[in-house]
Amino acid sequence: MKIAVFGGSFDPVHKEHIQLVKAAIESLRLDKLFVMPAHTPPHKSGKTLTSNSDRLEMCRLAFLGIDKVEISDYEIEKGGTSYTYLTCRHFRELYPQAELFWLVGTDMLRDFPTWKNPESILQDVTLAVCARNEKTEWVEKEQALFFERFHTNFALIQYNGADVSSTKLRVLAAAGEPLTPFTPLAVERYIQEKNLYKIPFADQALALEKQSRKEHSIRVAMMAAKKAVELKIPEEKAITAALFHDCAKNLPVESSYLKDFILDTSFGEVPKEVAHQFVGAYVAEKFFAVKDEDVLNAIRYHTSG
Repeated sequence: MKIAVFGGSFDPVHKEHIQLVKAAIESLRLDKLFVMPAHTPPHKSGKTLTSNSDRLEMCRLAFLGIDKVEISDYEIEKGGTSYTYLTCRHFRELYPQAELFWLVGTDMLRDFPTWKNPESILQDVTLAVCARNEKTEWVEKEQALFFERFHTNFALIQYNGADVSSTKLRVLAAAGEPLTPFTPLAVERYIQEKNLYKIPFADQALALEKQSRKEHSIRVAMMAAKKAVELKIPEEKAITAALFHDCAKNLPVESSYLKDFILDTSFGEVPKEVAHQFVGAYVAEKFFAVKDEDVLNAIRYHTSG
């Protein structure tokens, strides 16, 4: 019997997760595949995840009707930090005679030596690797490095995934943008009904911008979300600051949003290139209910620093 486990935050689940699962079932000739949302991933310790029940339900919706797939709540029910070596041990005890695989992308493969007790993991399972937007020559290089480090090989899933991330979907949802290009319609509807990832008034603030400026603001928000993890900044605050940072960039001087705004020139003349940052903080606070002083300061000084 061949069984695979696919663990992750799934916050939210997206189409590349689904394509990877389908490719793994075919490439590895699996009898069963568990999709398992983590309770607290070690590499995301301190990061606030969407509720366990919501992430489980989104996975159920995404994988509904796909043969051989089962949603596992093992790590969520277990609680605490979700160490892969302990989960692999659990599945080995459940299925002592099975050929077990643990699914990862190439990003996680390269990070694998930093995981807790990687040798223990490989005693219980074989890593099964899917490329993520890789060039064709990656396999030989990574196999050589992996064998040199662990004296064993990984299995290969015949699929080269696109560069789509849950972070991207959270930013798009925060901005009020469509998600159906990246996640099933049932998942998008669930996110909308539950107001998951939504940042109040962000879509209205972005509507004040020209299309090219709006696209820029969303790209900045994606970069901010990625940096937030590294800098241990709450992701929602980083995304909020980024989505609102240029909300006044395209406002005409006669705009009703500017009716009562007075530019502080007590420290000297303000160059027109940076004036919109002060206006943006004013508009975000007065019209779009942004009250967090860190966020307002990020907007207020984003050009001048």
